[in-house]
Amino acid sequence: MTTMHFLHEMGGCSMYVDWEYYKIFYYVAKTASISAAAKELCVSQPAVSQAVKSLEQAIGINLFIRTKKGVSLTGAGELLYKHVAEGYEAISMGEQQLARLMHLETGEIRIGASDMTLQFYLLPHLERFHQLYPGIKVHVTNAPTPSTIDHLFANNIDFGIVTTPLPQNPNMEIRNAREIEDIFIAGPRFNDLKGKVLDYPDLQKLPIICLENDTSTRAYVDQFLAHEGVTLTPEFELATSDMIAQFAKRNLGIGSIVADFAGDYIDRGEIFRLNFKKHIPKRNMCIISDRRRGMSIAAMKLMELL
Repeated sequence: MTTMHFLHEMGGCSMYVDWEYYKIFYYVAKTASISAAAKELCVSQPAVSQAVKSLEQAIGINLFIRTKKGVSLTGAGELLYKHVAEGYEAISMGEQQLARLMHLETGEIRIGASDMTLQFYLLPHLERFHQLYPGIKVHVTNAPTPSTIDHLFANNIDFGIVTTPLPQNPNMEIRNAREIEDIFIAGPRFNDLKGKVLDYPDLQKLPIICLENDTSTRAYVDQFLAHEGVTLTPEFELATSDMIAQFAKRNLGIGSIVADFAGDYIDRGEIFRLNFKKHIPKRNMCIISDRRRGMSIAAMKLMELL
């Protein structure tokens, strides 16, 4: 263990005072007893007496009045004790809080994720994490991938759950979490398309529902379709994938969505997946962090579950 010293100046001379002397002074003053302080600190009485004597010599003034019943503070001792007590108790409180953080009894994690990523990927892991560490608060900032990246580098979140494609950034640590697939869905109005194998240019004849432009999903699908020689003009641009599924269910158009986010609707038979000769290549859901910043123990524990 490293011993802490404090620089003390007296009469133009400087000397270092061992922090342990102040700690012992605190306990002797608090208990008004050399023997009680020794018992509290698990050291010998002579060691306590010597530490008090060394402190008095270092600062050049008597701090205690010795009596048969114990010790009491001098005026100078009372003045010093007031400041030492404030400092020592603040340090002790800090050590206790740090220990609680180390043992995951308290703390906070800040995560960035879209609403559907939260619902279909993150939520089960958060449920498990809360069972293991109920004292840790979790704050989720709901935003699409580009905004989540901005939040990360503005130090508003500890890490983000995002989807590719991602911009190149040497400071961004990227860990693949799972594969995702982009599909097109439709409601009963378009039952004539069931069982057919379509070409992507066929979409240009249909009403399209998709996410807004500031999302990685929209950018990825648009880029793929551009390679197929297709440019879509959506009738509806929505903020969330769940709204796309809802709009498709109500026969308002053909929805572009991540397959996981439409799974429940498809399983219930409320919508169906369109088939194409060529599948859109799968991409990744990722965990991103800022490699320049350290991660809290709580955040690292949650990431281990993901």
